[in-house]
Amino acid sequence: MASATLELQGMNFNLTEEHLAVQEAARDFAQNALLPGVIERDSEAKFPKEQVRQMGELGFLGMMVSPDYGGGGMDTLSYVLAMEEISKIDASCSVIMSVNNSLVCWGLEAYGSEEQKQKYLTRLASGEVIGAFCLSEPEAGSDATSQHTTAEDMGDYYLLNGTKNWITNGGSAEIYLVMAQTDVGKKHKGINCLIVEKGQPGFTIGKKEDKLGIRASDTHSLMFTDVKVPKENRIGDDGFGFKFAMSTLNGGRIGIAAQALGIAAGAYELALTYSQERRAFGKAIFEHQAIQFKLAEMVTKIEAARLLVYKAARLKDEGKDYVQAAAMAKLFASDVAMWATVEAVQVHGGYGYVKEYHVERLMRDAKITQIYEGTSEIQKLVIAREITR
Repeated sequence: MASATLELQGMNFNLTEEHLAVQEAARDFAQNALLPGVIERDSEAKFPKEQVRQMGELGFLGMMVSPDYGGGGMDTLSYVLAMEEISKIDASCSVIMSVNNSLVCWGLEAYGSEEQKQKYLTRLASGEVIGAFCLSEPEAGSDATSQHTTAEDMGDYYLLNGTKNWITNGGSAEIYLVMAQTDVGKKHKGINCLIVEKGQPGFTIGKKEDKLGIRASDTHSLMFTDVKVPKENRIGDDGFGFKFAMSTLNGGRIGIAAQALGIAAGAYELALTYSQERRAFGKAIFEHQAIQFKLAEMVTKIEAARLLVYKAARLKDEGKDYVQAAAMAKLFASDVAMWATVEAVQVHGGYGYVKEYHVERLMRDAKITQIYEGTSEIQKLVIAREITR
């Protein structure tokens, strides 16, 4: 079987024919289905409904889910390869894909009951519906233990009350994984994760946020007022919700790291192409050392980020501890994405400030990768904790 191989500290990243096929399929989809209209969707903050439908049909919304539940049964490396290619073109679509794969589908498959998997996971993995992961609150962002949303135990059901903020897929999802406090006295050990369906009485979706970047993805606040959630919709044992959220986010960081990598790589590719076409002082600007140095540093940092992302993915696939590796990949890749996109705008000069050339959008999209699914500061805390264990 043909393969491409990278080695890092004894770890092999074997890109099999299947890996390369996934990468090519994602690249073709991004170029042919996402690139047309991406500027308009960003400008108008228009949810990519048709593109998301196509992602579902192509298997990009349940890549790592077992075929038993309608998924692709692929490994994490396949997932990050696809995330990178899609993120090069449209980070709004890639964050929709990331949340559905990393946070919702993975969490349900890893910790959900068989009944929950049959009822919800099969629909999510096929792209029939998409999901949302609801942890953040007005006073619970980086401090995820400070949950004010409550789930009062009423016997056969929980009575859910509270507000969630910054929820990706907040308006377009059909299935929501909601963290809520059942026993305040137990603090984070009293948190549960409940599966909530759109349309339940008392469940209200707030206005769509007007964001700096990833504007085509829909981000909403969610309000719950005496929402009755059946006991069978609790994931895991009573009090398992916080562990569920943290475990799921560890894997989610790999997806966001891959998104950041894709944004950086997309900006670099645009800058390289532009530098070879744009002429100044009688020659292509690539021939000027100042531009060469920028591009050389960009490609070097992007390759370093890629190796970190691949390492985290491979550790996860091998069933090894990947917490530190995922945090390192997200921390570094998100910083590279922010830096590389600013440099890409600089290479383009005045054209870089114009929407037509795409790099200003990538620069705006890059910033969120340093914030969501754990800020860069939180990643440093995670890494520090892991290296002193």
